[in-house]
Amino acid sequence: MRKSNVIAMLVALIPIVFIAIFVGIPILMAIAFSLGYTGGPNTTVALLDQNLQVTQSGPIFSVYSHLISDLSFQKDFWSTIWVTALSVVLVLLIGWGLALYMRFTRGWLVNIVSSLYIVPLFIPVVIASYALVTFWNTNGFMSALIENVLHLHFAGIGYTSFGVVVGQVWTNIPFAVLMLASGLQAVPDPLIEAARDTGASQLTILRRIIVPLNTLPTMIVGTFTGIGVLGSFTVPDLMGPTAPTMLGVSMSRYYQSFNEPQLSTAVAVIVFLLAAGLGALYVWANIRSNRKAGATQ
Repeated sequence: MRKSNVIAMLVALIPIVFIAIFVGIPILMAIAFSLGYTGGPNTTVALLDQNLQVTQSGPIFSVYSHLISDLSFQKDFWSTIWVTALSVVLVLLIGWGLALYMRFTRGWLVNIVSSLYIVPLFIPVVIASYALVTFWNTNGFMSALIENVLHLHFAGIGYTSFGVVVGQVWTNIPFAVLMLASGLQAVPDPLIEAARDTGASQLTILRRIIVPLNTLPTMIVGTFTGIGVLGSFTVPDLMGPTAPTMLGVSMSRYYQSFNEPQLSTAVAVIVFLLAAGLGALYVWANIRSNRKAGATQ
């Protein structure tokens, strides 16, 4: 093997080694800790746990069975699922709407919209969450406006699960629109014009041409948004209710408030498995898209 090939291989191994050390090994340690292996690297954190479950031989699943049977965890789990699902749906709908508007509309308003949708990228999530919850809570601006103008009571959405959805949509819209807009720009104008010349309606063009050609960007937005929402902490902690909470907040409380790092680790493993499922969906969509591209060449 040539020296240049060896050097190239070593350079390529750098990110793999980095990920293995700083991501892979901690993940394996966490999984082992949740299964009752409290020795070795997990010895120190095991000293903090007041309800530690220790294995005598093989892996034990008592930590997970305790979580699954806990009513509070069940509520947190399903709250996380529906907040994630609704956030992904809304991000995709709004992202597609903005991307289509900027792709097929001309004028000064489009320039303004194309500048405004990236604003959340430059606002820290902590500040944005605090601003949103202040704007939408019971004593916020919207509540005062509705009560003074329409004379209707508005309880607000601050410190609610739907408020968390609003915060997640706010933080994920820029990435969604960037991905979807870039995918729409790649759709050739002659292809769309040819469809119009044959009498195809806008809905038919959208359904038969635009959406199929942007399946991969849509999957990227959906999976990345879902993974981000699943593991989020700042938005649900600042904007969400005290109960039920999302799992990102729940695992923090198990560790800091209840002195149960083993339960916290088990929650983290569950979140990791959910995120891994979404990641597998993205990989499948990517492979499927590459096969289709290869078949058409």
